[in-house]
Order: sequence, then C-alpha cells, then structure tokens
Amino acid sequence: MRILLVGCSGFVGRALVPLLLERGHSLSLISRSAAPLPALKSAQLARLQADPSRPSSWQQPAIQAALSAADAVINLAGEPIAEKRWSPSHLQLLTDSRIQTTQALVAAMAALPADRRPQTLINGSAIGYYGTSTQACFRESSPAGSDFLAGLCQGWEQQAQAASSLCRVVILRIGIVLGADGGALGKMLPVFRMGFGGPIGNGQQWMSWISRYDLCRLIAAALEDSSYAGVYNAVSPNPCSMARFAETLGRVMGRPSLLPVPAPILQLLLGDGAKVVLEGQQVLPERLQQQGFAFEEAELSAALARATT
Repeated sequence: MRILLVGCSGFVGRALVPLLLERGHSLSLISRSAAPLPALKSAQLARLQADPSRPSSWQQPAIQAALSAADAVINLAGEPIAEKRWSPSHLQLLTDSRIQTTQALVAAMAALPADRRPQTLINGSAIGYYGTSTQACFRESSPAGSDFLAGLCQGWEQQAQAASSLCRVVILRIGIVLGADGGALGKMLPVFRMGFGGPIGNGQQWMSWISRYDLCRLIAAALEDSSYAGVYNAVSPNPCSMARFAETLGRVMGRPSLLPVPAPILQLLLGDGAKVVLEGQQVLPERLQQQGFAFEEAELSAALARATT
C-alpha cells in the first residue's frame, strides 16, 4: 500500500515506520522536522516537511500529490500530554496539534476528486476520552468523561469521524504505550536502574497499557484488514494498578520497587499534566477481542521484558 503518515516521527513512529516498511508498504512521512527518523534509509520512504496543523500546508504540490496517491492515511499527530506543565499556551498547543491537524487533513481529503481519495484513515485518540475512575470499567460503548482530556479526545474524534463519508475510518483510543525510549516507561527506567523505583502516587490508580510492538501490529492490521472500522480501545486486555506495574517492572529488571514517588513531586514538575499518571482508568479492548486481534504481549511481564532488553 501507499501510506501517508502524519505525526509518526516520534516515540510510536520509531517502531511503526520500520514495521510498515518491512511489510512492503511505501510511506510518505509529513513532519515539521526536516529529517524525521534520520537513521531510516529506504527507497520506499519519502519525507515531506510541513506543519500539518496549517491548512496551507495541504496546498503544497508535493503534499497534495502524496495525499492523492495514498491508499491510506495514518494520523497520530499531537503534542505529548504529560511532558510539560499545563499552561494556557500549552493547553492550546495540545488542542491545536490534534484537532486542527485532523480538521485540515480531512478537509484536504474532501477536496480531492472522489477517485483519488485515500480509502482508509486511521486516526489516534486516547483513553483519556473516558475521564478517570478508580472503580469504573470502560469499554468502547462507555460515555465520555467531563475533564479537559476527555473534551480534547472528543473533539479529536469528531474531526476524524467527519471523514466517514469519504473513506473507512478507524479510531484508536490508545492507552499508556510501553517502550524503553519514551513515554511513561522511558521516564521510569532510569530511576529503577538506580534502585530507587516504586509506584507513582498512591499506587492504586489503574494503568491501561499496550506494548508499542502490539500497537504497531494493530495499526498494520487495521490498515490491511478492511473489516476494521469505528472506535477501538488500543490497550492490553490486562490493565493493572500502578503498584503492580512497579512491582512487575522491578522484578523484570532485578531491582527494588518499594520507594513510592510522591505525587507532589510529579505535580511540581508537570502541574495538571501529572493527572495522566496520578489518576487512571480501567479500560478493556472489547472490540479488538471481538475482532479477533491477537495480542503477542498481552501480559505485563512479557511486555516489560521486551521493552527493557
């Protein structure tokens, strides 16, 4: 397939792009960076520099050509949620990088002649859609929450769903992605390696996670199997508490896991963004299991072992 990728030059993209190339796909990567994923060399990979949140970027001849030639589009654009304090300007950036990018992309698709549009859009979202809870168990049919992240995810998904009249749309509500070189695990590993690891906050909050390897496999499956459509919770079928996550990580690494990271320290660093790891939700991949998707790293210990070796 010929695939256009937006927002796929970071933590997930470092694993997704090589996987798609290995499966024989041709890729065009749109990024604000002049040379995203510079270590990758392939005749099947093209790099296009532009800010995808700007409608004018989609008027560039090279990007219009890549979009009209694409069989499918993958859109995972979005500034990281929990890496900076939530100042008003950063909240606006979190919103614009998701909603404006998706709106501009869908508008560019709609402007193409019907016989030149991509046939599939795979769009990111997040389990923040559901809000947070220590007791509820969320499935794809569960209602949206009422906090900032829930509103952000709703707006993001609404823009993606606008493409449903144009092509097949798959929305992935992604959980905590496990990989050693980024995300929550990437921040925890140095502390555990020094022997000071432990649960963040009270340890009772839920962590609904997915290994980066399985997430990339899921995206590839949704690309290649036209029976995928609509919203899916992109999480392992085995969510766990933060305390169990820390204990399992310590056991896999052969390091202590008893020293908790106090919530005020995290709040001092991240402000409101700390709620992503201090609060949580129990989310199940009901539709993926009905679809028959086979997780290769459904168990936490296996996922952490792969990520840390």
